[in-house]
Amino acid sequence: RVDLVESGGGSVQAGGSLRLSCASSDYHVAGNYLAWFRQAPGKDREGVAAIYTAPNTRTYYADSVKDRFTITPDNAKNTAYLQMDSLSPEDTAIYYCASGRGYGKWYPALKIYLNITSWGQGTQVTVSS
Repeated sequence: RVDLVESGGGSVQAGGSLRLSCASSDYHVAGNYLAWFRQAPGKDREGVAAIYTAPNTRTYYADSVKDRFTITPDNAKNTAYLQMDSLSPEDTAIYYCASGRGYGKWYPALKIYLNITSWGQGTQVTVSS
């Protein structure tokens, strides 16, 4: 079992910023990915961003957040951060961190295969207009 600890989120006005963090016990395991998904009321869960954490680092972003969201790794803390800038009400959702390996299900928004083995508890992000 992979331990994931999420934090961050909250409420902000349109144009503002928030930062999410996700700490993983599998952060340094070869082939590990951390990914963020979000689910708005009445909508399917969608991939937002992902980072390949070991042995090197590579990031992936959905087109809807590219150039607004940035993943920053902190290898010493086994943590990745999702910096979310220029937020809009359309970004309002519960955001979930997930851990997995790069095979299995194809996630077209992220353009990666991901076999998710653990989910975080989720954190609410609310953007008001």
